[in-house]
Amino acid sequence: MHLRKILPAALALALAVPFSSLTVAAPTEIELSHQLDEERAERLEKLVERFNSRQKDTQVKVVRRVQGDAPKDLNLVTREEQARFIAAKSAFKPLHQVMKDENVPFDGSKLAPELRVGLADAKGNLIALPVGLSTPILFINKAAFRKAGLDPEKPPKTWAEMQVAADKLFDAGSTCPYTTSWPAWVHIDNLSSWHGVEVADAKGKLNFNGLVQVKHTAMLTTWAKARFFVSFGRRDEADNRFAAGECGMLTSSSSLSGALRDSRKLEIGVSSLPYHDDVQGAPKQTLAGGYSLWVGGGQKPAEYKGVAQFVSFLLEPDLQVELTAASGFLPMTSAARAAAGSKLLKADVAGLNVAYAQLQGPGALRALRVSEIEKVRIIVEEELEAAWSGKTPAKQALDVAVERGNVILHAATAAKPAAKPAASKK
Repeated sequence: MHLRKILPAALALALAVPFSSLTVAAPTEIELSHQLDEERAERLEKLVERFNSRQKDTQVKVVRRVQGDAPKDLNLVTREEQARFIAAKSAFKPLHQVMKDENVPFDGSKLAPELRVGLADAKGNLIALPVGLSTPILFINKAAFRKAGLDPEKPPKTWAEMQVAADKLFDAGSTCPYTTSWPAWVHIDNLSSWHGVEVADAKGKLNFNGLVQVKHTAMLTTWAKARFFVSFGRRDEADNRFAAGECGMLTSSSSLSGALRDSRKLEIGVSSLPYHDDVQGAPKQTLAGGYSLWVGGGQKPAEYKGVAQFVSFLLEPDLQVELTAASGFLPMTSAARAAAGSKLLKADVAGLNVAYAQLQGPGALRALRVSEIEKVRIIVEEELEAAWSGKTPAKQALDVAVERGNVILHAATAAKPAAKPAASKK
């Protein structure tokens, strides 16, 4: 056909096609809400940017969560918020169901059982993804140890050894021989699990005012009076003091090891959380805690497809290794842990190995943790502070914390609507 005849025909065909069909479909936007501090939020942004750059169908947007807002497509939940999200789980779509509906390979059973506690249903299916998890360990300032005449390659293993080390650090001029972050998580939840005692009975009634917990609280009260132990706050305030070189020893999240290593300001040592060697059977195991990722309910199919892609991205072994190296978080799968052990330097995985050794010990895993019930956690930390400051005897402080905490738990249970009776057959 002659060119002069082809061109008008082609032009007519182009004009007949709607303009909308020629445009590229906009990517599906999914929102990921969080309540992280500035530093951790920046890390999350970089992770999301990496996912967004890999494909164009879905773009994740990071937004700060406002309490009371409806759930977003994805919701990154802190340890302190988790109980509130579990109580409102009807507002969320179970993660295993999202992955199944979108035909994205996902086997929650491959995640370590200690990481799935509290996030799986009765059949073991994950309702949310455990991400950014850690467990408390002991950090020491090697320079401070040398100054005090202590061996920096032999950190204390027991609380009795901790007292000897704190005494020598104090005599060497330290104004902060020992400090701690996350008091309720470290000194109630993990202290109890580490020594094989419960924080609640089989019916969920709090009982963390037993001999082990009272003895430990009284010991720290004595240390505080002697200036062996200094408390700086209820969150991670002590981390900053330790990182600045003010303190000789710190109990905190194992995830801190990455930040301390990268800062290069301190030569640190890591060891397991100390235990009381006069408690029969101790040590048992510590608890994994951190963040969990929840999927909002009532979203569009395209949004759930994007959610499934993002979850699959997070589970990639290479990414897990990078997150472990950068943030010290525990890899979620055994494959990722093996990869981390082979690809990272010995110094990089020291904290990781200590953390995993603690989590593998004998002992039952506990779903109820006072640090994950916000109102109860606040009560516990108030009473711990009263004991450590000498205002209240240790036994009385824990008795009061248990009593006040049980009132909160009872009120929450009583507020739940009664189940509707089944319809009778006619």
